[in-house]
Amino acid sequence: MNIVKMAWRNVWRNKRRSLVTIAAMAFALLVTILYSGLATGMLHGLERNVLEMELGDIQVFAEGYRDKPQIYSSMADSSALIKKLEGEGYRASQRLLAVGLAAAKDQSAGVSFRGVEVERDATVTKVQTKVAHGKWLDAKDAAGVVLGRRLAKTLNVKVGDELVVLTQASDGSMANELYKIRGILGGVSAEVDRAGVYLNAAAFRELMVMPQGAHQLIVRRPLGMDLVLAAALAVKLLPGQDVQTWKALMPTIASMMENSTAMLYTMFFIIYIAIGLVILNAMLMAVFERIREFGVLKAIGMGPGTVFSLVIAECVVQVGIALTVGIGLSLPGVWYLKEYGIDLGGMGNLEVHGMSWDMVWRAELSVAAFTGPIMIMLTVVFLAVLYPAIKA
Repeated sequence: MNIVKMAWRNVWRNKRRSLVTIAAMAFALLVTILYSGLATGMLHGLERNVLEMELGDIQVFAEGYRDKPQIYSSMADSSALIKKLEGEGYRASQRLLAVGLAAAKDQSAGVSFRGVEVERDATVTKVQTKVAHGKWLDAKDAAGVVLGRRLAKTLNVKVGDELVVLTQASDGSMANELYKIRGILGGVSAEVDRAGVYLNAAAFRELMVMPQGAHQLIVRRPLGMDLVLAAALAVKLLPGQDVQTWKALMPTIASMMENSTAMLYTMFFIIYIAIGLVILNAMLMAVFERIREFGVLKAIGMGPGTVFSLVIAECVVQVGIALTVGIGLSLPGVWYLKEYGIDLGGMGNLEVHGMSWDMVWRAELSVAAFTGPIMIMLTVVFLAVLYPAIKA
C-alpha cells in the first residue's frame, strides 16, 4: 500500500481547507525568514558599528585611566606595546585623549580631543568613512580637525571655518591653538557626535606637550581568533596594562546581542504556535470527517500504525508544499532587503545605547536565517499533528 500516494490524494479531497493550511504555513515561514534576516542584519550591523567606529575588539589603557581619566595617566612606551601585539597578528593603533574647550564665532562648547595616527588608525577603525561633509584628517595637515556632527551644529560651523581650542597641557601650562575644520562626521556615537574633535597625533602632542606615550590602544584581534582567547593573550603580552574587551566596555549592547537569539526564537514559537493551532484544527476536522473511512480501512486489514502514518504523511505533504512556497518567496525578499534594505533616513539619526545605527536597515542572507525558522516550524507542526494522528 502506497502511503504517500494515498496521502497526496487525501490532501486534495478538500482543496479549500488544504490550501488555507498550506498558505498559513507558507506565509508564517515567509514572515519569519524575512524577520530573521532583518534581525540578524540589525544585530550584526550594530556590532560592526561598535567594533569599527569606536571600540575595536579590545582596548588597552594605562592602569587606573578608566577610573580617573586624565592626560597624565598614559602608557609611557605605547609604540613598544603595539609592536608586541603586531608580532602576534593583532592590529593596533594608539589614541591620545583629552578634554577642553572649543570656540567658533560667538559659540563655545566642551569638547573631547582625540589624537589619531591617520594611516595606522585606518587599519583598526572605519570612522574615516563616516565623514559627511569635507574630508578626513591628513597626516600632512597638522592644522586640520574633524568634528562630530552635533558639535558642529552647536558651534554653528561648517567645513573651512576656524576653531579655537583651549585646554591644559600635560606640563600644567595652558594650551591654545587655532585649527581649520577639514570635515564634519555623520552619526558615529553619542559621545563623538556631541563633543568629538579629531586631530593628528602629531598636532595633539604639540598642543598638549606630550612627546610620547598614549592613553588608549584600539586593537583588532587576529582573524578567526576567539575574543576571550584574544583578550587573554593580550593580557599576557601587556602586563601591567588595563586590557578590556568591547563587551566589558559596553555590557548592555553585548548582553542585548547575546540574548537576541533567544528573543528571536521566542518570537518564532509564538507565530508558529498560532499556525500549529490552525493545523491541529484542520487535521482534527479531516480525521472526524473520515471516521467511517478509517473504519473500513481497518476492516480490510490496515493496522493502527499504518493509519497513524497516513495522517502524518498527509501533514508532511502539506508541510513540503508550504516549505517550497515559503522558501521560494523568501529568497528574493531576503536578497532585496540585503541589497537595498529599508531606508530609515526619514527618521533622523538612530542610536542604540549611544551607538549610531546605519540609516539603511539591511537583512543578512545566511543559512541560519533559513534553518532556524524551518526547524522550529517542523517541530511545532509535528507536535500539532500528533494528537489527530493518534486519534485516528
